[in-house]
Amino acid sequence: MSDTPSADAYLLSDLIGGKVRLNGKAIGKLADIIITDAAKAAEVTHLLIHRPYGYKSLMVPWEKVEHLAPNGQVTLSGIEATRYEGEPHEGQVCLRDHLLDKKVLDCDDDEVEVVYDIKLMANNRRLFVTDVDCSRAGFLRRIGLKRLSNFIRAVAAKINEDTIPWSYVQQLPSNMGSFKGNVKLNLLKDKLPEIHPVDLADILEELDHEHRMAIFNELDTEHASDTLEEVEPRVQRELVSSLSIERTAELVNEMTPAQAADILAALPASEVDDILEHVDAPEAAKIHALIDRHEEQIANYATSHYITFSPETSVGEVMGKYRDVARDADVVMYVYVIDGKGVLVGVVDIKEILLANLHDKLCDIMTTNTVALEESSTVAEASQLFARYGFRAIPIIGEGEVLKGVIPYRDVMQLSHHFV
Repeated sequence: MSDTPSADAYLLSDLIGGKVRLNGKAIGKLADIIITDAAKAAEVTHLLIHRPYGYKSLMVPWEKVEHLAPNGQVTLSGIEATRYEGEPHEGQVCLRDHLLDKKVLDCDDDEVEVVYDIKLMANNRRLFVTDVDCSRAGFLRRIGLKRLSNFIRAVAAKINEDTIPWSYVQQLPSNMGSFKGNVKLNLLKDKLPEIHPVDLADILEELDHEHRMAIFNELDTEHASDTLEEVEPRVQRELVSSLSIERTAELVNEMTPAQAADILAALPASEVDDILEHVDAPEAAKIHALIDRHEEQIANYATSHYITFSPETSVGEVMGKYRDVARDADVVMYVYVIDGKGVLVGVVDIKEILLANLHDKLCDIMTTNTVALEESSTVAEASQLFARYGFRAIPIIGEGEVLKGVIPYRDVMQLSHHFV
């Protein structure tokens, strides 16, 4: 690199597509920039140049570049183009192909961001990646609105640039070729312990399997166990299925029996047995018992003491009778609306009744799209439904959607947490 100033700043969005001249003649356009990763900065090693149809691409070493202008124009001289014909190999990192427009985990905000641009700096005739840009200005540049981006930055100083130094960024996969075109980034693994398990669970749910496992495998046992409890059941099953039996047992040992049973209940019985062989015998017995209970039908634990009225009943009539009917009920926060055949046609929260007009009928204020369990539903399925919707009780229906009972949330929690 001969005449690049000692400290020039560049944006990848400005460089890509720049014209390349060799000995004063245009030979192609800058297609990508190849880097080698390092702890604090990634250094540029090659420029990928696409030539017109019929000519092979060039992989030009950075030291052979005479000048790189901020607009991407590349000047080459004194080289023989045919010596540098080729394409990036699987182990090389291409800024545009691998990183641009891909996801980055910003541990400051615990949010999944997108790399809209990449900042580079020339220093002492070497070129380094310094930051990834997740800002709104970067987004505008990416969609071709560079002038608007510059205008916003000039007149709105309050806009957050949202750049992340490269020293806080690392590639998740060890083999770039196997993740080509689908690389996400993550802040350095020593930042992971700072993320709360609830926030980390949200992040894991956003990622695909390979990157999800790459992050999860970096967590210590306690943090991994706490995070596993917070992710949704589908992701729980996927994570556990991908771990070794010994690693899963380590995580289970950090959980309460009820938490472990919730997660292991979705696995085949043979896998559960293998895992629990590595767990303390008393805890394993408790977990086994809870898993067995998970498979019991929830109808066995339902109450028949709840409040029902017909659709034509007025709010005033319900309020007049509520004190008497609620006295013997186990579930008093909902009124279940049934027709003459006992079919569940709706449900009304008691708060809605208190706020309604006395002349309103239940059929006018009830929720008809009722979430319900079936008589054959298991305790585990009930737990999942409560976790998903946050209801205080869920009705159980039989054939023809006839109301058969109601299971209160507190009873399911007792089954899960106070069985042993």
